[in-house]
Amino acid sequence: MSGGGSNVPKSKAEGRQMSTGRDLTSTADLTNGGTVLPITRWGTSVMHSRTRPVTSFDDELHTLVRNMFATMAAAEGVGLAATQVGTDLAVFVFDCPDDNEVRHVGVFCNPEVELPEGPDRNFESLEEGCLSLPGAYVGLARPDHAICRGLDAFGEPVEVAGTGLLARCLQHETDHLAGVVFGDRLPNRARKKLHEQHEQLAANYPADWPVSAKVSAEV
Repeated sequence: MSGGGSNVPKSKAEGRQMSTGRDLTSTADLTNGGTVLPITRWGTSVMHSRTRPVTSFDDELHTLVRNMFATMAAAEGVGLAATQVGTDLAVFVFDCPDDNEVRHVGVFCNPEVELPEGPDRNFESLEEGCLSLPGAYVGLARPDHAICRGLDAFGEPVEVAGTGLLARCLQHETDHLAGVVFGDRLPNRARKKLHEQHEQLAANYPADWPVSAKVSAEV
């Protein structure tokens, strides 16, 4: 998911992970030292297929997570799914503020999202974008609250309750792991508008973006 984060306190989940005293590493450590990868675009098969569950919480997974954090930061996003770097694993990373501007940073493996039902279910329509269709945004209504449960990068249970942009991020990234892009949730007219916007700006994004920087519109 595209967008930016705010420089405010770490999430409860991240604090729990940092306090475990693991000799190997922590979630906070995994946010650094990665390699920026090209972002996979809509239309690529991995973007539209259900992912495999994570079963090994090993160095290979940790390298992937580091690279995903590096790629998300380079693209100035708030969330990134493994499918967006061409890997069909059920994992996403996020660095996203909630409705109170509290920053949440973490990793979800094999996530499940719980959404409110009945009178507690309120929809909020905001412009949404995707790093895999860069430059395009259109309004999409989603529930304004979401609870995501899964495992962290070490196989430990983790839960995050999201409001505002964070709630949208949790839903958006979990959708990716089911092979769903947010354009799939749009009516035909809005989907057409989204693709038209992307086509107008596509030349600004090299094929290996964000490995290669976005081209300025003034160039």
